[in-house]
Amino acid sequence: MARQRVPEGPPAVPPVQKLRIRYAKRGRLRFTSTRDFQRSLERALRRAGVPMAFSAGFHPHPKISYANAAPTGTASEAEYVEISLVERVDCDAVREALDTALPDGLDVVDVVEATPGSLADRLQASVWRMEFSCGTTDVRDALEAFLARDRVEVTRVMKNGPRTFDVREAVVDVDLRESEDGCAILQVVVRHTTPVVRPDDVLTALSSVAAFAPARSPLVTRLAQGPLLGPGAGVADPLAHDRDAVAGPGR
Repeated sequence: MARQRVPEGPPAVPPVQKLRIRYAKRGRLRFTSTRDFQRSLERALRRAGVPMAFSAGFHPHPKISYANAAPTGTASEAEYVEISLVERVDCDAVREALDTALPDGLDVVDVVEATPGSLADRLQASVWRMEFSCGTTDVRDALEAFLARDRVEVTRVMKNGPRTFDVREAVVDVDLRESEDGCAILQVVVRHTTPVVRPDDVLTALSSVAAFAPARSPLVTRLAQGPLLGPGAGVADPLAHDRDAVAGPGR
């Protein structure tokens, strides 16, 4: 007996524009998970009337691509997402409407029209700031011991079980300073590797090479992520190429 072919559902409307969005997680919203943000974003896109492109079939999904989200519990000034649209729109209008539709603390910073090429390929490194409740002496001692090593391994439990990997190679630049109230502020530039080295991995590595055990976990914020520049220069803006291409020469 011939097998019946199941209908594939209505065809999708092809997208005509792709936007790249930079947003921030601030305050209490740093505790939102990636899934929480995905739900909030889809609701906000509907509320803002953004003409989203959808996948084909009987259960279409909005065409949204998420790139290298920060771990739950960390704040961030540089999270990125791409959306595909079936109508051309003004980027500034989308930024304002989407920022209004999202909860306070999930703030849309920038929206640009995407040019050809992969956004994920541009996200080569992150700049993380860790604000400690203790003075700089303990942090400096642990940092010096860490930098003196060629390799510092940590073990993290992942979906497929424990995995051990090197943290030292991923840390390409560090800066330690003291805040006005005498607390340590550590800023690190971390190259994106597989697996991704997270701020808590850096803290675990510091604790493993010295007697370093802060009384409270530091407040962690991702300040930037993008193409990795030279030593001491941090990272570049991953949306600069898109912005310059749209502006055109001489503008």
